[in-house]
Amino acid sequence: MKRYPTFTFIDLFAGIGGFRIGLERVGGQCVFSSEIDKHATATYERNFGEKPAGDITQIKAGDIPSHDILCGGFPCQPFSISGKRLGFEDARGTLFFDVMRIISCKRPQAVFLENVANYVNHKGGHTLRRTVSMLEDQGYQVEWAILSASDFGVPQARKRLYIVGIREDAQKRSFAFPKPSKVKTALKDLLLKNGQASSFELNRNDIQITKKDVSEILLRRPNRPIQIGIINKGGQGERIYSIEGHAITLSAHGGGAAAKTGAYLVDQKVRKLHPIECRRLMGFPESFQIDPRPGQAYKQFGNAVVADVIEKIGNKILDVIE
Repeated sequence: MKRYPTFTFIDLFAGIGGFRIGLERVGGQCVFSSEIDKHATATYERNFGEKPAGDITQIKAGDIPSHDILCGGFPCQPFSISGKRLGFEDARGTLFFDVMRIISCKRPQAVFLENVANYVNHKGGHTLRRTVSMLEDQGYQVEWAILSASDFGVPQARKRLYIVGIREDAQKRSFAFPKPSKVKTALKDLLLKNGQASSFELNRNDIQITKKDVSEILLRRPNRPIQIGIINKGGQGERIYSIEGHAITLSAHGGGAAAKTGAYLVDQKVRKLHPIECRRLMGFPESFQIDPRPGQAYKQFGNAVVADVIEKIGNKILDVIE
């Protein structure tokens, strides 16, 4: 792991701390965090020893400590006025407005944001264009990319949009996102052993396993989920995957027998993932204390960012800022 002089960052829309874990791994010090969900806040406090500030819309930008990097997985909301460059007025009423008012006040060296991959297509691309142009108007060089955790050593097909802005006067060289890893990984490497997840087994009479041998598929599609069966009619949350491939995207929402994690054939039993396995699929350390309620744990991990991907992008940011 690279070692850098300590830098500071703030953790907006912090969830349970995926950004924080990733940036602390490369020497960062969190000086402020904000989260509105009470259950996520409790998990964050339990693991980091501090309670995030609440609703960011009620916090004055001047009260936030100075920092080198502003980061956060901000919620996707449409800008109100399409096709017009109205700066802050265009974002007013959205949570991105609060990101921008903090940037305008504190002028961090870098901005590091995350959102769902479909943000790129939101309102025909208008929302992303306005996001980028508002950062550029504040003097930041902006790059964005859709990256999957599957390409960075984590066996989860989790595609997310990452936006990085480097303040022009703090930039030593052009920023570039990390290249995908060529390391082959599999979900089976992260699973619990010896029936520890037996309570998550799905005992149903409508389970169908349609593929027994996935070796040929692995040669053609390494580091990807491999569907091998269905539950009921095979709708969302009713698909069964091989543990030789990758997990599907962990989700905070959704229905079906295997909602939020997908179903997997493990030791000839079909089951959902255990919250501990979800923790591993998000790149969180084994010491991270999970909410004891599986429903909340699934929601919190489904809303989180993959710490390993944050760490790799964080390294690239540190390479280019003063």
